[in-house]
Amino acid sequence: MNQRPTTLRAWLIFPALLTAVTISGQQPPPPTSSPQTTTQRPTFVSQVDLVTLDVIPRDKRGQFIPDLKMKDFVVLEDGVEQSIGDYRLVYGGRELSVEVLSAPTAAPEGMILPPTRPPSDVAGRVFIIFIDDLHLQAGDSPRVRNLLTQITNTLVHDGDLFSVVSTGPSSIEVQQTYDRGRLTESIKKVMGAGMSPEDILLAPSSTAGPQELRHRVHVAFSTAYDLLKQLERVNNRRKAFIYLSSGYDFNPFTESRWKQEQERYAVPQRDANGSVPLETGITSRERDGMNPFETGSQAFAVADLVSQLAELTRAANRANATFYTIDPRGLIAGPDINQNFTTTEWRSYVTTSVDSLRTIADLTGGFCICNSNDFKKGLARIDAETSDYYILSYYSKNPDPMRRVRKIEVKVKREDVDVTHRSDWTLPFAKRK
Repeated sequence: MNQRPTTLRAWLIFPALLTAVTISGQQPPPPTSSPQTTTQRPTFVSQVDLVTLDVIPRDKRGQFIPDLKMKDFVVLEDGVEQSIGDYRLVYGGRELSVEVLSAPTAAPEGMILPPTRPPSDVAGRVFIIFIDDLHLQAGDSPRVRNLLTQITNTLVHDGDLFSVVSTGPSSIEVQQTYDRGRLTESIKKVMGAGMSPEDILLAPSSTAGPQELRHRVHVAFSTAYDLLKQLERVNNRRKAFIYLSSGYDFNPFTESRWKQEQERYAVPQRDANGSVPLETGITSRERDGMNPFETGSQAFAVADLVSQLAELTRAANRANATFYTIDPRGLIAGPDINQNFTTTEWRSYVTTSVDSLRTIADLTGGFCICNSNDFKKGLARIDAETSDYYILSYYSKNPDPMRRVRKIEVKVKREDVDVTHRSDWTLPFAKRK
């Protein structure tokens, strides 16, 4: 893949589950007639891991290559070549060819699978338009509505199935539909309700940072997670998650928040992590009298955010959905003239929030339209990536259940071809019975 790592992504090296189908069977023992005649039948457990990849090959000019055959692809999992069982080409949003092996299911010996059904009409794409208005400023609402209008005109075509969901007071919930008029009606309801920098400074804080910020992130990620669980039931269609948000930061404006707290409550000066340094001249008795839950450290704020981003990206890869994140703020300069932040503090906040959006996109095979006012160009690229692609499927040859992280590499037997795809997947945990 040709994705550049970001600051948060350097923390986050988590596996991505593309598609895993687990089939298990267990036959209970027969009832015993007496303790002396107890018999138990053997238990047979089988598992088949089907991995599905959306692959986009481009030439050196960046153009999609539509004439590749199944024999032109090489799929490696942990460096071991896999046997491709299913190959499909989708060009212009339409499936033009289906090439399936006579025995496409290279399943373990003894596994009996149902007969293959003829392919159904899979024209069109599936879009989830996710409006995280809990992290969109109220002043940016007109800009967001204009962006959604561009999405309607550029991305959503006839035959595309889409749904629209918001996380906050906009209260938008449009179930999957083909009616573009429903999207137009939803745009009028959008109103940002994100916390402004002033709100963050005045919000109650603890050792984990502003609690309201964490609550809002939890609501946003939980909503997205539920939608991804529903997408797992949709097969053989390109699934794109259009994610509108201003990004996330669990510990923004640290120095300004502690300074504000010191001025309001006359508390001791703290360092960048929120801890009270020993050299402030505080006696042990004064330190013992402080609330221990207000004198801790927020050094793990980034790690906490990374953990939640990892859960979201794993859910996206299980559903074989690609995140395309969009920051409606566009090109971000410095803080407003009425905001008393240092340039370093402001840039740190912007970098962390933008990196969170880039991380979600990079680890699911998409990209982020961030720090750019040219939304039209980015939307055109999303339209192209969701219209032209190959679908490759194979059954993993690695039977070791302890090796949960599987690295994937797709090569093309041609020169000067750049291939975009997901780079890994994760074996699911066994379900408890």
